[in-house]
Amino acid sequence: MNDKDQKQLGKTLWNIADQLRGAMNADDFRDYMLSFLFLRYLSDNYETAAKKELGKDYLALDADDHRVPLALWYANNPDDIAAFEKQMRRKVHYVIQPPHLWNSVANMARTQNGELLNTLQAGFKYIENESFESTFQGLFSEINLSSDKLGRTYSDRNSKLCTIIQKIAEGLTEFSTDIDALGDAYEYLIGQFAAGSGKKAGEFYTPQQISDILSAIVTLDSQEPSTGKKSRLDKVMDFACGSGSLLLNVRKRMGQHGIGKIYGQEKNITTYNLARMNMLLHGVKDTEFEIYHGDTLLNDWDMLRELNPAKKPYFDAIVANPPFSYRWEAKDAMADDVRFKNHGLAPKSAADFAFLLHGFHFLKDEGVMAIILPHGVLFRGGAEERIRTKLLKDGHVDTVIGLPGNLFYSTGIPVCILVLKKCKKPDDVLFINAAEHFVKGKRQNQLTDEHIAKIIDTYQFRKEEERYSKRIPIERIADEGFNLNISRYISTAIADSKIDLAMTHSELVSLEHSILAAAEKHNEFLSELGLAPLPGFASLGRTEPS
Repeated sequence: MNDKDQKQLGKTLWNIADQLRGAMNADDFRDYMLSFLFLRYLSDNYETAAKKELGKDYLALDADDHRVPLALWYANNPDDIAAFEKQMRRKVHYVIQPPHLWNSVANMARTQNGELLNTLQAGFKYIENESFESTFQGLFSEINLSSDKLGRTYSDRNSKLCTIIQKIAEGLTEFSTDIDALGDAYEYLIGQFAAGSGKKAGEFYTPQQISDILSAIVTLDSQEPSTGKKSRLDKVMDFACGSGSLLLNVRKRMGQHGIGKIYGQEKNITTYNLARMNMLLHGVKDTEFEIYHGDTLLNDWDMLRELNPAKKPYFDAIVANPPFSYRWEAKDAMADDVRFKNHGLAPKSAADFAFLLHGFHFLKDEGVMAIILPHGVLFRGGAEERIRTKLLKDGHVDTVIGLPGNLFYSTGIPVCILVLKKCKKPDDVLFINAAEHFVKGKRQNQLTDEHIAKIIDTYQFRKEEERYSKRIPIERIADEGFNLNISRYISTAIADSKIDLAMTHSELVSLEHSILAAAEKHNEFLSELGLAPLPGFASLGRTEPS
């Protein structure tokens, strides 16, 4: 399936969602829609692998039997089921029981089967607790199939689910069964739901255009970006991963085998589940990623609290889009936290630098971190000034990129990208002022492919361009009180052009000659008609302009 078809699939599913959700708000319906799309992906992937594994024993569907082929095989080979499932766990890392496969569920929906709701509940429970070798407990915890939003009675809810699933199934049949396309459709739907979620969208979605910039930066060689992309990243981390789109963008750039393992952390339970589904939908095996549900600022992930230096995790690349100016409980005891003690605590009014320092603490010496933050971190005083100064004096701030306002669904404020490294070669800071380079949209401003490519190219080759980018020595930044406000270093004002007085005089004289000649010709016509000459030009021809 080509890119156009993949986008059209997403649009088709979005139109179905818009038609079906009725009185249900977009956030609630999102969870149902995306969960069913996820089930479709798991099922298609599993049935393809099962057909390959069983070969000729994978029975064709009988004309009078509406069960899926795998259900028939289970019925005819009860003694071989255990060995088959063991083999499937080894090859595709999970098992789905035949009644819970999408085609079985879709068939129940098409026939308005009264047991659909019970079957779905059993299927979701099995996938959470038994399908995978590694537990996916709670994966569907936010999908309340008994919700009154679906209907007041079991019958009403079952009927509503039948309608939803039938419409989704019909929409999917219009397109190729290419399972890779479902991942792109999933991403498209997340973006569409984010557009309708307002400020809530910031909890789970980073616009693709910004994601492209961050992923490109962290996949380039950290010491010599001009040499191009790294061949491999062992570990990649997003400590505020939302639905996981940033991490998946990094993986896409590196290729399927270019990353050892993906790590993410997310506090919101619904978004945490979206991220886990999103990973699987994009073909990331459960052994290739780890998403943790917890509070990043409290650092409650045991893996990151490892005290043994030899076992402490460090990451080659860190990307993040944390909540902007988040109010947090910065208790005094946290001043001794290993993440903050060398730089100081971020103020309670804005946790921006707390998020930054958390990620920076786990960055490898040769790693790269790119984080999206509000512009205030560049110039605010107090505790933030002290943290910023320490980072600059220690040579950890590599690049500051200013972006236009109104790029996010959740806020209209302009944002910046800070690129940090523990070890960097240049003794200056590269400033890129991309704030004036965008296309105005109806709801959000947009960065075109050309805008994005220019930002990445400027970072990669550390280019300087008048009114766009400049390399500033740390001594100059020190003179400015370690203020990183981009306007202090890059002027966007267009200088007034110099006026050549002699040339201007010559042009005016020439213009006067032209006017007099035209007026004289006009007066000749008036004279022939017996009319009075133009006022003020009656004596034309008797004098020459000076």
